[in-house]
Amino acid sequence: MAEAKDYTTATDHGDGPYVVDIEQETIDNTEYRRTLWTGKHLQLTVMSIEVGDDVGLEVHPENDQFLRVEKGVGRTEMGPAEDDLPFTRDVKDDDVILVPAGTWHNVINTGDEPLKLYALYGPPDHEPGTEHPTHEDAEQDPNEE
Repeated sequence: MAEAKDYTTATDHGDGPYVVDIEQETIDNTEYRRTLWTGKHLQLTVMSIEVGDDVGLEVHPENDQFLRVEKGVGRTEMGPAEDDLPFTRDVKDDDVILVPAGTWHNVINTGDEPLKLYALYGPPDHEPGTEHPTHEDAEQDPNEE
């Protein structure tokens, strides 16, 4: 049996004051998902979505979400149900995606390079220090929905 992976590390800078060049941190990130900061009411993560991959269709019943594309192109889909996603928009560098709590959503990389984005969750959605090198790691994490 494979050893269980520990998806929480010291990369999360905790809930104290923190300043970061978010554009550079996002562009330099090569991991699927990595939390940078987790406070009581807000969490910051960076993501790198491989060509043809996606964030994964999901819904956060209690979390509003802000995503900003720093590099690459993609498509976002949103709607009231997993099989009802009428809101579809192409996204690119500097675009912001706002996802209301309870809205099914996905972001798909439609470009030819990794899609680099960061996300703010309110309240936090992931365990502090969550680090998923790949999309598969995120899917195998027992702490993820």
